[in-house]
Amino acid sequence: MSTTTEALLAGSGSGGGGERLSIDDALALHAGEFGRWQLWHFLLVTAAWTLEAMHTMVMIFADREPAMWCPAGDGRCGDRCAGAAAGWEWEQGSGSSTVAEWGLVCDERYKVGLVQALFFAGSMIGAGVFGHLSDSFLGRKGTLHVVCFLNAIFGLLTALSPNYWVYMALRLLTGFSAGSVCLCAFVLATEPIGPSYRGVTGMSTCYFFSGGIAALAGIAAMCQSSWRLLYAVTSMPSLVFALVVMPFVSESPRWYLVRRRTDDAMRVLRNIASTNGRSIPDGVTLKLDDEDDINKKVEESSSILDVFRSRATRGRLVLSVFISFLCSAVYFGLSLNVVNLKLNLYISVVANCLAEMPGFLLTTVLLQRVGRKPLAIGSMILSGVFCTSAGLIAGVGALRVVRMACGMVGIFGMAATYNLLIVYTAELFPTTVRTAAMGCTAQASQMGAILAPLVVVLGEQVPFAVFGAFGIVGGLLVFCLPETMNKPLYDTMFGLEKGERAPKSGEEVISGNFEI
Repeated sequence: MSTTTEALLAGSGSGGGGERLSIDDALALHAGEFGRWQLWHFLLVTAAWTLEAMHTMVMIFADREPAMWCPAGDGRCGDRCAGAAAGWEWEQGSGSSTVAEWGLVCDERYKVGLVQALFFAGSMIGAGVFGHLSDSFLGRKGTLHVVCFLNAIFGLLTALSPNYWVYMALRLLTGFSAGSVCLCAFVLATEPIGPSYRGVTGMSTCYFFSGGIAALAGIAAMCQSSWRLLYAVTSMPSLVFALVVMPFVSESPRWYLVRRRTDDAMRVLRNIASTNGRSIPDGVTLKLDDEDDINKKVEESSSILDVFRSRATRGRLVLSVFISFLCSAVYFGLSLNVVNLKLNLYISVVANCLAEMPGFLLTTVLLQRVGRKPLAIGSMILSGVFCTSAGLIAGVGALRVVRMACGMVGIFGMAATYNLLIVYTAELFPTTVRTAAMGCTAQASQMGAILAPLVVVLGEQVPFAVFGAFGIVGGLLVFCLPETMNKPLYDTMFGLEKGERAPKSGEEVISGNFEI
């Protein structure tokens, strides 16, 4: 058994008696933790976040309600809900939005919310499905390639929708494929990066999402007369990405290693080293973090059920799901409130993006100094406290400005948390189940996104109170998670359990896990 295990782990490129290293050690000692190869690969892969931002937020502009006017003069048209039948016309034409084309106003207005809810429902399902495929046979690169191609196809078909019901079905399918783009791109972009730089680079991914929303606002401003043209223009970049960019992207060496394709993993690492101006000695081979246990079976599955079977990860997953749900509900809810600032729609969306970016910068700067856990606690509670304060302030006179300021601090804090949770969640789980676990948290995040608009319609003060409670509760739940700063990125479930059991030098061993 020992001989067979060694052969499978080492691969044909094993140099007998050579140095056996984990991928983290190979990157740190030989290939380089973050050089030209990782920078170029990171930029290529993370560009997919910009694409998902467009597919997700395009509904803000495509489903907007344009202004109406009465050609016959004030007071000469009938009920506005009757539309053209009562003499009303849309200022930018009936093709300017889905609302104008299909008359989704008054009693039909619920259909706009239904489409948005179904998009996030599709995202929730797709995150779980493609998260599992990314961890199993399809791989990180293959899964990202598939979902980007599907996004382009479904987006282009949406532009051809003959009626509302076909439009709704295609938005559901677009959500199914779009919901896992950021997830797959994040894992693929960060796994080849060494532990010293992984957190900081991972925190930079959200800038691409916010940048995508800002770019979408600019595109939408130029396509105000046709929502169909808007869908076509925002879908084409995904097709270009799938056909032109993805061939230059490399599969994750960690995925190769846990799939027992050690030669492929070494090939990627040698390519990294060569591009970074370094080299890996011929005697170096790779090992998994469970290799030293000869009684451990060679193959380890990548099902989410394995996460629940392990006491080390079961509590982590449950907590991560609840925290992601609360964070997403507040993040998307406060973002919708920014749109209600009575400003130009396009300017409001850009202003929302600019409000998020200082939060991203805060977490990037403090990530390696403060740690994941204290930063997540502080940012969520900061958001919760200011949202609660906003809920206690009456929206009259100058107090309206004070309440708006409190809401902006709430957005700042929750944007920081939203960014941080992506890195934190990835580090809580081993490579074999990382994308599947992150798929579950992504599903919870989509459920929070579905809830957010339902809370916003409750009035002026109630939403702030609800979001404040969510933020504070989420911050308290983070107390139950372990810190992951400066800890290795484990490859297997057994390796994580073994690492968590290892005594800490000079201190008492504390689990830090919430066990269920």
